Amino acid sequence: MPRTAAAVAATAAALAAVLTLTGCSPDKTPGGQSGGGDAGPAASGSARGAVASLDVKGRAPKTGYARARFGTAWADTDGNGCDTRDDVLKRDLRGVTYRDGRCIVVSGTLAKDPYTGETIRYTRGRSKVDIDHVVALSDAWQKGAARWPARKRIALANDPLNLIAVDASANRRKSDGDAATWLPAYGPYRCTYVAHQVAVKKKYGLWVTRAEKAAMVRVLDGCPKERLPAGGNPTQAPARFSAR
Repeated sequence: MPRTAAAVAATAAALAAVLTLTGCSPDKTPGGQSGGGDAGPAASGSARGAVASLDVKGRAPKTGYARARFGTAWADTDGNGCDTRDDVLKRDLRGVTYRDGRCIVVSGTLAKDPYTGETIRYTRGRSKVDIDHVVALSDAWQKGAARWPARKRIALANDPLNLIAVDASANRRKSDGDAATWLPAYGPYRCTYVAHQVAVKKKYGLWVTRAEKAAMVRVLDGCPKERLPAGGNPTQAPARFSAR
């Protein structure tokens, strides 16, 4: 029996309403993929979505790299009177005690180490806790930082977005690895860890290798709602700082 234009329009409107309420789309398969195609873009603000914005290039030579190219270790770039290492210890440890009442951390507890999931006691001078650069400085050097002005390198080395208190042994095993060569043994932290790497590389304009990007995607595909971290310090240290 022929259908009027009004009836067709009403049916289409009803179908659209149902699809909107259920979150479905007629050309999508479960998991958000279009039939026969690639996955659609991740939600705005997600770490998974931000991966696509990273440039992909080969790893440059390590020639010329030295820690000193990123300035004096733990420089007080935010001008709060405490060095960067102590700032991160204050942020990440629990039950902190100080030598001077406000800056120099002498003890505390890493309640759950992000890399191992273990509880670690921190004692200054006999520490099993390191402050790790989530994006290693050597890795950054090989993926863009060698071309930067010194003040940008200093900013990266002291940016709290790129720093975390972790088990010292796990940090040594990581060395300067990227997501393709090293991930935390503690699985529940991997999404957060990779999301921070994506955030730092996006913030500073560092590139990733093809293998690194694939590794980031594999991890973040398992946690598509992981948000892209934000914040930290400006991407250029104050003019009073310099590096070799």
